[in-house]
Amino acid sequence: MKVLIAEDDPHTRAGLGDILEAEGYQVVAADSGTEALRLFGKESPDFVCLDIMMPGMSGYDVCREIRRRDANVSVIFISAKSEEIDTVIGLELGADDFIVKPFGVKEVVARIRAVTRRRFAATSAIAAQKPFRLRDLDVFPSELRARRGDAVVELSLRDVKILALLHEKKGAVISRDTFFNKCWGLDHVPNSRTLDQHIAQLRKRVEVDAKNPAIILTVHGVGYRFDE
Repeated sequence: MKVLIAEDDPHTRAGLGDILEAEGYQVVAADSGTEALRLFGKESPDFVCLDIMMPGMSGYDVCREIRRRDANVSVIFISAKSEEIDTVIGLELGADDFIVKPFGVKEVVARIRAVTRRRFAATSAIAAQKPFRLRDLDVFPSELRARRGDAVVELSLRDVKILALLHEKKGAVISRDTFFNKCWGLDHVPNSRTLDQHIAQLRKRVEVDAKNPAIILTVHGVGYRFDE
């Protein structure tokens, strides 16, 4: 999924970009309202993160124009304006959510995943992705979740891509390059440490015993494999 970040503060813009890219989203960024609308027309993002106070056009004006062009694209306001009226205006303009600065990483991730789930539900191609099982773990791509019995595991877009690839290629060794091409994108510069760190964190959430994994098996010097 592609996300447009419209934020004039370079540190906040970079921070949001890092959070979203780590989750598996393709990020495009704008430093003004005018640039945000230009990129919206050019890139056709799946959803938009909007600051309110920006040069050129305010986030409110950008949201109005986005809604005029596309009634379905998801919009999240992320702003230091914290008065109740600001939230009300944002939601009345059709925003899906309103996050107040300063924000925590976990809060942003949780809210963006919620927006993604709603987007999945409205997108037939993604909603058609069927749940699949990895041993005793049931994965639900359209929910960004997995379940083991009554326990629910929250997943990122990239987590789902990794697990889906393991399921699709079950029994076969998947190389590091394949993981990067399928789960990070062709324009990503491969780095083994990046993959290994992500797998280590994913194991902590999807394995019964992360130190003795049963789902994501390491094939030393090559990549990873899932065996039924």
